[in-house]
Amino acid sequence: MVAPVPMGDWQTFNRTNQRDGAQPDLAPVSTLSLAWHTKLDGAVYGQPLIVGALVLAATQSDTVYALDAVTGKIRWQTHLGTPMPRKGLPCGDIDPVGIIGTMAYDRFTGRVFAVAETAGGSHTLVGLDLDTGTVEVRANVDAPKGDTTAYLQAGALTVADGRVFIPYGGLAGDCGNYVGTVLSIRTDGTDAHSYTVPTRRKGGFDGPAGGVQDNSRLLYAAAGGASTGGEYDDSDSVLALATEKLNRIDIFTPPTWGEDNGHHFDLGATSPAMIGSHVAVTGIRGITYVLDQSDLSHVTSQLNTCPSQGAPAALDNLLVIPCANGGPKAFIADNAGQLTPRWAAAVTATGSPTVSFDSVWVVDPAGGILYALDIGKGTVRGQVQIGPAPDYASASLSKDHAYVGVMDGVSAVAGA
Repeated sequence: MVAPVPMGDWQTFNRTNQRDGAQPDLAPVSTLSLAWHTKLDGAVYGQPLIVGALVLAATQSDTVYALDAVTGKIRWQTHLGTPMPRKGLPCGDIDPVGIIGTMAYDRFTGRVFAVAETAGGSHTLVGLDLDTGTVEVRANVDAPKGDTTAYLQAGALTVADGRVFIPYGGLAGDCGNYVGTVLSIRTDGTDAHSYTVPTRRKGGFDGPAGGVQDNSRLLYAAAGGASTGGEYDDSDSVLALATEKLNRIDIFTPPTWGEDNGHHFDLGATSPAMIGSHVAVTGIRGITYVLDQSDLSHVTSQLNTCPSQGAPAALDNLLVIPCANGGPKAFIADNAGQLTPRWAAAVTATGSPTVSFDSVWVVDPAGGILYALDIGKGTVRGQVQIGPAPDYASASLSKDHAYVGVMDGVSAVAGA
């Protein structure tokens, strides 16, 4: 039995390996204000982590930082190499490409893990000592098939059962020779295993949340693959992979998978969410499927919600979905897996939501605004300028602060 995450900590994407994005210990919302803004050497694409008194952030320039959670002062920084320049990639919209996926902290080793892409397109797993930033583990973790420069490691890392799980997808533009892959390696950098979607090309794991842990398995959403009809290739799906050897043990496929693959309506830019004994997933097509947790092929309900990219959040029976064409929408799930709409936010904020007991926190990346929305109504309780942020940006919540990775560093907001 894994011990609960300490109060105030946010040790992985959306706080725990279940990726619900809920911080039940957050203080009630008051007047929001910018507590500090620390400029770093590039954009912070992943969620900042919070471990004790430290905020951990990684940049596109391949540098990991530890910041003081109260003041934003840099406690240590470790540069891991020269990031991959955009001009050396077959396509993409990030320049340069360094650390893009959210890191993960491992309480058992005291290390924070990150995957850095460096010049030449190589991907390296690094484990750094929390207190000093010293590199204690370094291992090559390139996907075993295709061209390394065609892969983007944008999904969050997962640390579970003494291993680090690393999802790979493709670059913006969906070019080059890559196939969706999840790679697993021990926290000491040995004994690598991998799962590759059995498609000719594509099928990437592009959602920012990475794997969602469900006991001894991880749930991932795969994007559209090469097949658009005829023989199915396991793409555009929710996959359950065993944590031990990454063998596939369950799968859900939308009945529209062929059309999804042909028109980019697939599930791969988001992630599943666990609601009670059900699993919910929404893709670019805009349908939310609610699946039986014990048999993913059993759809208990489906509902037209909104085209979705990013990571949903959940608190008890409340599901909050990021919408690509506006603000988030909230739904209530009953015990049978039926969804009932609760509210739609009246703000344009396409970042991935996170939740506290009284608020939903969501970022407008282009406008550089963090909103706190009433959890019961979706109305705006507070807002504050944080600076332009990456597309899937979302707030990490701790005590009475929210922390967001932005295009030039990290912004901290007081008033939670």
